[in-house]
Amino acid sequence: MANAEQKRIDTQYQQGAKWLKWGSYVSERQWGTIREDYSNNGDAWAYTTHDTARSKAFRWGEEGLAAISDDQQLLCLGLALWNGKDAILKERLFGLNNGEGNHGEDVKEVYYYLDNTPTHSYMQMLYKYPQSPFPYARLVEENAKRSRNEAEFELMDTGIFDQDKYFDILISYAKNEEEDILIQYTVINRGNEDAEIHLLPQCWYRNNWSWEGSEVKPTINYLGENQLLFHSEKEGKMYAYVDGAPDFLFTNNETNNELLYQSANASPYVKDGIHNYIVNGEKDKVNPAKSGTKVAVHYHEKVPAKQILTFKLRLSDKPIEKPFEDFERIFESRKNEADEFYAGKYKDKSSVEEQLLQRQAWAGLLWNKQYYNYDVNVWLKGDVGLPKPSAQRACGRNFHWSHFMAADIILMPDKWEYPWFAAWDLAFHCIALAPIDPDFAKQQLRLLVNNNYIHPNGQLPAYEWDFTDTNPPVHAMATYKVYLTDKKNKGVGDLKFLEEVFQKLLLNFTWWVNQKDSEGNNIFEGGFLGLDNIGVFNRSEPVPGGGFLEQADGTSWMAMYALNMLQISIELALHNPVYEDMAIKFSEHFLFIAGSIDNMGEYHIGLWDEQDGFYYDLLRKPDGGWDRLRIRTLVGLIPMFAVIVFSDQDWKDLPKLKNRLESFMLQRPDLVQLVSHWADKSGNDKHLFSLLRGHRMKMLLRRMLDTSEFLSDFGVRSISKKYEAEPYSYWLNGSDYSVKYIPVESDTGMFGGNSNWRGPIWFPINYLLIDALKHFHEYYTDDFRVEYPTGSNSYFSLAEIADMLGKRLKSIFLKNEKGERPVFGACAKFNHDEHFSDYILFYEYFNGDNGKGLGASHQTGWTALVALL
Repeated sequence: MANAEQKRIDTQYQQGAKWLKWGSYVSERQWGTIREDYSNNGDAWAYTTHDTARSKAFRWGEEGLAAISDDQQLLCLGLALWNGKDAILKERLFGLNNGEGNHGEDVKEVYYYLDNTPTHSYMQMLYKYPQSPFPYARLVEENAKRSRNEAEFELMDTGIFDQDKYFDILISYAKNEEEDILIQYTVINRGNEDAEIHLLPQCWYRNNWSWEGSEVKPTINYLGENQLLFHSEKEGKMYAYVDGAPDFLFTNNETNNELLYQSANASPYVKDGIHNYIVNGEKDKVNPAKSGTKVAVHYHEKVPAKQILTFKLRLSDKPIEKPFEDFERIFESRKNEADEFYAGKYKDKSSVEEQLLQRQAWAGLLWNKQYYNYDVNVWLKGDVGLPKPSAQRACGRNFHWSHFMAADIILMPDKWEYPWFAAWDLAFHCIALAPIDPDFAKQQLRLLVNNNYIHPNGQLPAYEWDFTDTNPPVHAMATYKVYLTDKKNKGVGDLKFLEEVFQKLLLNFTWWVNQKDSEGNNIFEGGFLGLDNIGVFNRSEPVPGGGFLEQADGTSWMAMYALNMLQISIELALHNPVYEDMAIKFSEHFLFIAGSIDNMGEYHIGLWDEQDGFYYDLLRKPDGGWDRLRIRTLVGLIPMFAVIVFSDQDWKDLPKLKNRLESFMLQRPDLVQLVSHWADKSGNDKHLFSLLRGHRMKMLLRRMLDTSEFLSDFGVRSISKKYEAEPYSYWLNGSDYSVKYIPVESDTGMFGGNSNWRGPIWFPINYLLIDALKHFHEYYTDDFRVEYPTGSNSYFSLAEIADMLGKRLKSIFLKNEKGERPVFGACAKFNHDEHFSDYILFYEYFNGDNGKGLGASHQTGWTALVALL
């Protein structure tokens, strides 16, 4: 029997219910984004700042603290706070922009995503709010003093939590029906003294009325008896019910032109009116008529030491006579249903600690959903009736993407650090989400290949700062994995979904072949490829002095892409023989790529180095010469990803493919001998397609599983540790290009100071390495054993090694023998305080030596892959 949450999911996708109409769709940072940048020089961080955000109505989206909205972000509900001491009302999370942080942009708050269900029927988030003045200036000043060789200065480092003078603010949501949402704020004073707090739940309409051709201006009105009426042309009526005896403060979600631009305001009641009323005591900044497009429900309370206060609201699409009569019962039911839903998703025999980790990983993934609105054509040209953007804009950022038009809910990497999608991040988000909501994962994968997103030339948009950049082609891999998870859950595969995405990926595959193979030799350059310049040169720019890189990773990603498309073709061909020709096409393309990796051009050289047992990039020089760049990084391990396994029955059921490949073996034995023996079947009746035969795989694993090189206690590093004591050095045109292993972010200025693949552990790559080992084990079985770790004289099967790697990755988050989580580093408060220690942060990447979290602190996106381990 399906549990209650699963029934809601089923009615959402099978019967057109609206359980996903409302969710955690509001960004945590709209300021500093490309969408809101109308500057002449493209400096998005300076055009709209944290300081101006409270006074400026955004064009393309909204931001808020623990906020929710409808799926078109017409109406939003979020939280504001004031401790009576801060210089500003806390309406949004504070952080440093890319130029202020010594390691790039960085949120400077302490908050956690604790729970969420796929239909957002139950959600909970925790925000820790200091009772002392928030140290805005100190955070800016101290980070400005620090170099990229020093750690970031965090809010915890200021000592503001040392005496427990802070509030725990638990924000909880429970849906009674699709558009009947209960909201509870639980305020806990953790300090030893009574403390004052202003708690202001806020509702506001996104400003659509200021732009030509948009909707009629909506209204929010006070009905008396703690009731609010919301009315918009698009959505009709909504009602809010408020418990207790608060004040109601009204203004409009409109720009304070007088403050920002020294021009007249259309109304005295503008976006920052509530801030000015609360913080500055300016009583004339809110509308006494209790009407507007933004409203705050103002509670002003003194919370006794160690005590708890609760505040209740309800937002509904219908009138409710007694809105709080069944409030506790509904909340309790939704919490129990969430427990029941996730109980069926936990791994067998998992510990309580592992279940806590898994559930918070999925919670963070779901909280990172965001409404993403961006019409590039309108953005480039500007809105009718408003000042026209500069001439430079017409041929500036993303101008080749004027067809791009999005107004969708997307799984973001991190709604503060990265409040915009990235193509390859999203693929991993979908894989991580599939066990709990495969239908939404499928919807996301369809999104990037629909006509509003994919370029007419077949390229997928990379990320907001530069759609034209190149991310690794992992969409086909994610599509097939989500398809299999969905098939396992439902007992039948969604062939329509598989076919639909496959057809669009044919365009993308062709784009890669046409655009990223400059010599037409099946060796791919790719450039940046998401790995933040892990090699010798800045791969987002031309090679100094000319020439170009033949990239081991770009070529290996394409070999993987070809195999993923082969895999999908086989699945489709088993139901529709038309696709058997596509299976033949991709199998042959894979073989040609394999041949090029091994033997290129007149010099008959390849990317594989037999002496070192590793894959390296090749630098082709303008004079026709070449150099092998012998630096061991993840780039050389990526060929392991090009592996698929299929059953002997599939081989027999596709005679056309079988016969063609057997003919190919006779015609091109030179290519066939470079890859796995696909025609042979293992004891498991499996066939293997891979770039690697057993010998090369063992040589790669010898490096990967060496603790003096890639293998850390917490996973596989992104660069060999040997370069810590002996940095790699390459001389070109009289300049020394050196690379050193650093367990944290790089100390070089390459790629804007964000060369952060110089040692840390990254979940997506580690996940793919584990997945590849599992595939190899399917074919080679337990008979194939490898030394682990290298030099230990202990041998294990590939499946056992995959599991042990998984344990290393999980150990980043799980408590060790000291009761500490390595992700927290040496922070005693995070590790040992009972009000911190069980709340987990999912960082962007992790220290290669000690597992400490680094980079974006809420990138539960691809780091949520830990839930699959």
